[in-house]
Amino acid sequence: MSKYAQIVPGSSKQSLQHMISRSHWRDDLILNQIQKDVTKLIGDEINGSIHIDESSFPKQGTDSVGVARQYCGRLGKIDNCQVGVFLGYVNGRNRTLIDERLYLPKEWAEDLSRRRAAGVPDEVTFKTKAQLAKEMILHARDNGVPFAWVGMDSLYGDLPWLRNDLDVEGITYIADIHRDTWVWLDLPRIGIPERKSHQGRCPTRTVVVDGEPSAVLVEDIAKQIPSSQWIRVFVRDTERGALWTEIATLPVYPREDDLPGRRQLLILRRDENTNNVKYQLSNAPLDSSLSSIAKMSHSRYWIERAFEDGKGIAGLADYQIRTWTGWHHHITLSLLAMFALLSISYEVGEDTDFLTVQDVKLILEMILPRKHYRDKELIKFINDRYKARHSAKMSHYKL
Repeated sequence: MSKYAQIVPGSSKQSLQHMISRSHWRDDLILNQIQKDVTKLIGDEINGSIHIDESSFPKQGTDSVGVARQYCGRLGKIDNCQVGVFLGYVNGRNRTLIDERLYLPKEWAEDLSRRRAAGVPDEVTFKTKAQLAKEMILHARDNGVPFAWVGMDSLYGDLPWLRNDLDVEGITYIADIHRDTWVWLDLPRIGIPERKSHQGRCPTRTVVVDGEPSAVLVEDIAKQIPSSQWIRVFVRDTERGALWTEIATLPVYPREDDLPGRRQLLILRRDENTNNVKYQLSNAPLDSSLSSIAKMSHSRYWIERAFEDGKGIAGLADYQIRTWTGWHHHITLSLLAMFALLSISYEVGEDTDFLTVQDVKLILEMILPRKHYRDKELIKFINDRYKARHSAKMSHYKL
């Protein structure tokens, strides 16, 4: 904070701390505007996608809002941390975060004294991470953000209610699932069993009728389908060369409360140079092209890169704040910084594709502290960055 106080005219460390922790400016209005600006810059209802994911922030003590012993993805274990649920937007390689929610564990939501100390608004109630995610998806849609599909990892994709709710809303999704997910390849008959004797209660629960095929594990399906059903598909060019994958798709009925759910696509993906299989479910049309399925299937990569941008460039995780207002203000300003960097890299590199968000960050660090800088120095820096990436790409192609 003191570093910025030295740069921003007329400011001080105290005034900047007040702006983050106590000032009454509305972060929700800023987030709404970020979504509108992202829509104007890179929005696309055919190629754009939104993605839900979470990020954890390790913290000490018990006073920081929402902190609890819970799974911390950053550490890969259960530990003391805060968890934020985020919504990201992706179009091609362009990506940024456009919304956030702080997950408030039930122990926090029900503790009145802790809520008051941290400034949690009275209207905030306990919501699961998936409920927060759905809330953000619907808000983005209603705010005019154009997207062709929603991507989610298995934490959210393994929840039938969330997939079904999105389907009812007419929203296409592609959801990672675990390998031990059960599905039916053919729709089994269901019904209420007949009473087998005059003793006991009459059956009232709908079940799969005896004699119908059993559900199977998606992992077993991947092992049993013939090699001819795996189709090699080009995904995109990368710095390491062309990315190809093998994909197999088939319609299935996921098991939901021991009954068959809605028919959807099971997507099995096996990237080149790896034997690992990725399992996904999607309500995309059954006749969707494999190229579009491959594009959807791999799009989560970019939201992971967006988190790298946020934490490595925009200070997303760099804070020491305890209050509800402070957390939301800091995260919102980080998302605003991400959008500013995206805007510059997009406008400058739109035709050449030279500049990355990281390049822009380094350029700003080079020129902002100086009163004067040389154009030749800046041009040399850009050329050196591009040549280094191009050289790395070519060496991988040779391999």
